[in-house]
Amino acid sequence: MKRTLLFVSMIALSTVVGAQDCSDLFISEYVEGTGNDKAIELYNPTNTTIDLSVYKIARYSNGSVTYSSGGITTLTGTIAPYSTFVLVNGQTVDIASPPSPKCSPVLQAMGDQMDNAYPAPTYMNGNDAIVLYKNGVAAANIVDIFGKYGDATMTTADGWSDEFPYDGSAGVVWTENHTLFRLPAVKKGVTVNPDPFIVTQQWDSLPKDTWTGLGAHTCDCPILGVNEEVLAASFSIYPNPSSNGTVFIDVKNEAVLVEVLDLNGKKLLERPTANGTLVTIETSEFNKGIYFVRVTASNNAVGQQKLIIK
Repeated sequence: MKRTLLFVSMIALSTVVGAQDCSDLFISEYVEGTGNDKAIELYNPTNTTIDLSVYKIARYSNGSVTYSSGGITTLTGTIAPYSTFVLVNGQTVDIASPPSPKCSPVLQAMGDQMDNAYPAPTYMNGNDAIVLYKNGVAAANIVDIFGKYGDATMTTADGWSDEFPYDGSAGVVWTENHTLFRLPAVKKGVTVNPDPFIVTQQWDSLPKDTWTGLGAHTCDCPILGVNEEVLAASFSIYPNPSSNGTVFIDVKNEAVLVEVLDLNGKKLLERPTANGTLVTIETSEFNKGIYFVRVTASNNAVGQQKLIIK
């Protein structure tokens, strides 16, 4: 079950004040699951398609001050506006010696890029820091940091925990055997190595091997090109991504209107509705790509979520 705690959200809001520029990629989801079932999701909060070839993801293994033993991967392709990109562990076979299981084919199918062979960033364990770089690998080129690189306590710890001193010695270790997702209030990556890394400030926790949200991210950055900002998420979409031509919109508030828009804010579909309605949308005539589903409530509050059609 998703742990969206009020006090965690309030801390996160205060932490990111002054850093809400929505101008570059950041790490939006971290999957640390069974065996090599690992993935890292990035989110593009801008209204511009971003070339990923200038970005690299590095792993700082077990508290190391360098990524030499953890690996580094250059990303490929592009990431569309208000979209995600998933780097997934690329091991496709079981290795007997030393024992190393293949990554789940189901998880690999959710990825946009398969990672390199070991050592690579998606061989992370709970005590490895992940750093996203742009246009080089110096400190000045850091776009985001998950964890803390050069953290000596991670030499023996299982990972970072949710209680002081946040080094795994007290509380629950979040960064091992969990899926973590970035809180919606976070609009920019961490560019200065944190001391300490307090995982609950910007992340929330899901159980081990939970992948249902991978490939979609909710962020408070405004959707440019659409008149309304996201005011309230009051519905769910499934399946999402969709590939079978049918999408269900489960309306949870006093909604009066469901709309589908393209990335430029052009309305493609409009459907009046009522509270508690399960709206069915046929997407077979839509091109593959990214769309937005917007729900308007009777009090004029607006909820908006991304819909991916594959």
